[in-house]
Amino acid sequence: MMFVESVVRWGALSILLQLGLGVSAGSCPPRCVCRPEGKEVICSGKHFSSVPEGFSSNVRRLDLSNNKLKTLGRRQFFGLLQLQELDLSDNIISMIEVEAFQGLQNLRMLHIKNNRLKIIPDGVFSGLSSLRFLDLSQNEILVFLDYTFKEMVNLQILEAGENDLVFISQRAFFGLQNLQELNIDRSNLTSIPTEALSQLQTLIRLRMLRLTISALPNNAFRRLHRLQSLVIANWPALDTLASNSLIGLNLTSLIISSCNISAIPYLALRHLVYLHVLDLSYNPITVIHGNLLGDLLRLQELHLAGGALLRIEPGAFRGLVYFRMLNVTSNQLSTLEESAFHSVGNLQVLRLDGNPLACDCRLFWVVRRRLRLNFDGHQPVCSSPGAVRQREFRDFSEKELPRLFTCRPARVLDRRPQEARVEEGMTVLFSCNADGDPYPYITWISSHKNVISSTGRIRVLPNGTLEVRFAQVQDTGTYQCLASNAAGNDSLTVGLYVKGLPRNRTIPNFTEEDWVEPSNTQAANSSAQISKPYPFDAKTLIIATTMGFLSFLSSVAICFVFMFFWSQSKGQIKHTATIDFVPRSSVGGGGDGGEGGRFTMKLI
Repeated sequence: MMFVESVVRWGALSILLQLGLGVSAGSCPPRCVCRPEGKEVICSGKHFSSVPEGFSSNVRRLDLSNNKLKTLGRRQFFGLLQLQELDLSDNIISMIEVEAFQGLQNLRMLHIKNNRLKIIPDGVFSGLSSLRFLDLSQNEILVFLDYTFKEMVNLQILEAGENDLVFISQRAFFGLQNLQELNIDRSNLTSIPTEALSQLQTLIRLRMLRLTISALPNNAFRRLHRLQSLVIANWPALDTLASNSLIGLNLTSLIISSCNISAIPYLALRHLVYLHVLDLSYNPITVIHGNLLGDLLRLQELHLAGGALLRIEPGAFRGLVYFRMLNVTSNQLSTLEESAFHSVGNLQVLRLDGNPLACDCRLFWVVRRRLRLNFDGHQPVCSSPGAVRQREFRDFSEKELPRLFTCRPARVLDRRPQEARVEEGMTVLFSCNADGDPYPYITWISSHKNVISSTGRIRVLPNGTLEVRFAQVQDTGTYQCLASNAAGNDSLTVGLYVKGLPRNRTIPNFTEEDWVEPSNTQAANSSAQISKPYPFDAKTLIIATTMGFLSFLSSVAICFVFMFFWSQSKGQIKHTATIDFVPRSSVGGGGDGGEGGRFTMKLI
C-alpha cells in the first residue's frame, strides 16, 4: 500500500515538473542529461554519430560537443524555437547542408569549433538572424566565399582562427552590419584581406595572430574608422610597415608583438592621436629615438619587453603628458635617464628588471623614487659597478645613495692641436679619445653646425674617429668633437685645409701660399677652375656645322624666290632659242667653203 502511494506521489511530482518547467522526462533523448531548471540538454561525449531526436521544443541550450557527428542535414534542428545556444564543437563534421539551422530564429550562440569543415556554401547560416556569437575556429576552412555570412545581421563576434584560410573573398563579410570583434589566427593568408575587411565598418576589435604576412601595405585597414583595438602578433616575417599602413584608424590600443620589426615605425604611428596603449614587445628594436613619439598625444602605456633595446634617447617621451607606464623588461639597457620623459612625476609603473643596469648617477632619479614607483612586483637589480652588483633598488638606504650613484664627467684625453693640410682626393682621420663614467658619447659637428653621421663620405667611425674620405675643397673648415655623458661635456676643435689641383697637372707643385684657408673664399673658387687645351669640343663643332649648313640652305632658297618674282615682273619669257651657225672648212681651215646651219635649244 505504501509502495502504491509513493508511486502516485512521484507521478504527481513529475507532472508538476513537466507543467512548471516545460521539459518532460519523456522528451530527453537517451544517454543525454536534461536539466529542467535551466532548460538544458547535455549530450556531450556520448559517441553520437548523428544528431539524436526527442528534444523538447522549449530547450534553450543544447550541447552536442565531443561526439562523432559527421554531417548536419537540412533543417536539422527545426522546431527548437526557444534554442539560444548550440554547441557542436569537437566533432568530425565535414559537411553542413544549406539551411541546416533554419528555424533557429532565437539562436544567440553557435559553436562549431574543432571540426573538419573545408568550405561553407552560401546559405548554410540561413535563418540565423539573431545570432550574436559564432565560433568556426580549428577547422580546415580554405576560403570564405562571397556572402557566406550575409543573413547574420546581428552577429557581434566571429571566431575564425586556426583554419587553413588562403583567401577571403571581397564580399565574404557582406551583411555583417553589427560585427564588433573578428579573430583570424594561424591561417595561410599571405596578405591583408583589405577589401573584405572594409565591409566591417562597425568593427571595434581585430585580432590576427600567427600569420606569415611579411609587410603591411599602405591603406591596409581602410574604412575601419571605428576600430579601437588591433592585435598583430607572432608574424615572424613581418619586418615592414608602410608609412600609411595604419592611415584612417582611430585606435586606442595597438599591439604588434613577436614580429621582426627592427625599428619603431614612427611614420606609421604618427597620426594615432587617440592611442592609449602601444605594445611592441619581442621585436628586435634597439633604440627609442628622441622627439619622435610626440604625435601620440594621449599615449599612456608603452610596452617593449623582450626586445634588443640598447638605448632610450633623451626626449624619447617628450610631449606625452599622460604617459604613466613604461615596460622595457628583459632588454639590453644599461640605464634610463630622467631626460627621456616629459615629466617623471606622471610615471606610475616602471619595469626595468632583466636589464644589465649600471647603477650610477643616470639612475639616481629612479632609485630615489623606489618607494613610490610601482615596479609591478619585479625590483630592478644592479649589474655594475662591482660595489653594488646584484643589489635590488629597495635594498639601498637613503644615506648611501649620493655616495654610490655617482658619475665622472666626460673629458677629452688628447688635447693637442690637430690640423691637416692635404691635397684634394686624399683621406684624413681626426681622433677624439675621451674618458668618463659612464663612457662618453662622441659627436662630431661640421663647420656648418651639422651633426655628422656614421655613414657617407664624411663619417664618424665606431671608435669616435672622424674620417674624411676623398677630401674636397669644400670640406675645408673646422670640425668640433663633443664628448658628453650624464655628468658633463668636453670638446675639441680640429682644422682641415684642402688644396684643389688643376685637372691637367699630374704632379703637384705648390708652396705654402697655395693652401686654401677656411676664410679665403676667393682662393677656393679660383683653385676649382679647370683649364682646357681646346676651346671647342666635338659637340660644339657639330652644332656649329649644322647651323652653318642650315644658314646656307636658307640663303639659296631666298635667292630662288627672288629670281622667281623678278622673272614674273618682266612679262612673257621665251623658253627656247634658235641659233644659226656656219661650220669651218674641213680641209684648209678657211671659213667660206661650208654651208650654214640652224638648231633650236630649250632653256631651263
